[in-house]
Amino acid sequence: MIMTLTTTRISSDWPCQVKTPGSYDWERSAAKWLRELVPARYASYPALLRHPVLLARHAQIQVQNEVRVARTALQTARADLPRLGLPESVIEHTIKMYAAEVMQLQHIARSVRAVTQALVDQNPGR
Repeated sequence: MIMTLTTTRISSDWPCQVKTPGSYDWERSAAKWLRELVPARYASYPALLRHPVLLARHAQIQVQNEVRVARTALQTARADLPRLGLPESVIEHTIKMYAAEVMQLQHIARSVRAVTQALVDQNPGR
């Protein structure tokens, strides 16, 4: 068995579900991971299935909007949640949850950018 070493350097933001760029079937693993980040209805669009870089672009937009939603929820929680009759302990827990979600989504956004860049680098002129 002959193994090819790749010289592509991946960052700490590289998702563990995606194989190293240049390795066998890495684009398929990237596309599979990216499909998990977009609403399921997009899985049937032929253009997104045939062009992983297009899917990556859509995933970037999707995650950016999710970050905005989580930030808005975090920023408005202290004012809005008491009006819903929630106890302070639930409000505090919810604020921590939103803060953690913002951090997680920011990490995912960096991962999507890394995968997108690798897809572009591997397929120049496509």
